[in-house]
Amino acid sequence: MPLSREKKERYIETLDGYLDQYSKMFLVTCDNVGSNQMQQIRGGLRKLGVVLMGKNTMMRKVLRAYLARNPGHPYEQILPLIKGNIGFVFTNADLAEVKNTIRDNKVPAPARSGTIAPCNVVVPSGPTGMDPGSTAFFQALDIPTKIAKGQVEIINELMLINKGDRCTPGQVVLLGKLNILPFSYGLIIKHVYDNGSIFDPKVLDMSEQDLKNKFCNAASYVASISLELGYPTLASLCHSISNSFQALAAIGLELDFKFPQLDLLGKSGGGGGGGGGGGGDAAAAEAAPAAVEEEEAEDAGPIDMDAMAGGDDY
Repeated sequence: MPLSREKKERYIETLDGYLDQYSKMFLVTCDNVGSNQMQQIRGGLRKLGVVLMGKNTMMRKVLRAYLARNPGHPYEQILPLIKGNIGFVFTNADLAEVKNTIRDNKVPAPARSGTIAPCNVVVPSGPTGMDPGSTAFFQALDIPTKIAKGQVEIINELMLINKGDRCTPGQVVLLGKLNILPFSYGLIIKHVYDNGSIFDPKVLDMSEQDLKNKFCNAASYVASISLELGYPTLASLCHSISNSFQALAAIGLELDFKFPQLDLLGKSGGGGGGGGGGGGDAAAAEAAPAAVEEEEAEDAGPIDMDAMAGGDDY
């Protein structure tokens, strides 16, 4: 049913206002989402943001008009993404909280013939609650069964539908007879917009520790490349200073040249300082007797060479 002129103007005004009011948004698809479920989703997001669906042509028209008034705005990145059954979830709240709210608002749904399965469907083994007269039905689907306690029982767990396959009428009937609701539908997040940046929603699943680890790994790669190329960067500066000091220390030790910095490290160091202190005490203990002997020799006065020769004249 085509929109009236009044509704179109109201929609344009609403979307244009949201583009100014909010700095973050989720681009979502709403396949197989009913009106009642959409109302539940809107209610769950009431304090966090707003959901706005519409025709792609109308969305593009409003965005182009907005960009004409604000040339160079980052919203121009959104234009190529408006395709299919797409909509917006505008927010200024925490993106992770809004994402969890969107994902939690899903409801179980039965399989429909011809629909593409969003996930794998597995039929568990065990009793089905169906009478033995249904054996032919399972045989037509090549499902091994047996009769136990007056009912049909599936012998082995069965992978019925693979993700991405279309559901066949036989599969839909089987799931209906077994009272299995294999799918759950809701808004599916395709892209995230945050103050001019567009990224995959998987980024929001990363923890703060994951981000720290990735940053440290990237910094180590930059430092390694910089050291290999001999090109100084902030990431490699501390390593360059450390390597240069070690080279100077090695040269100084080889030439018996003392660095004041090394003496300071020896005095203030932890384990190394303790070892150096022990070596200094041993050296002082060995030097002490030699100093005493020198003092005794000085106190003895001049040496009488005649006495040492036995007083004989030559």
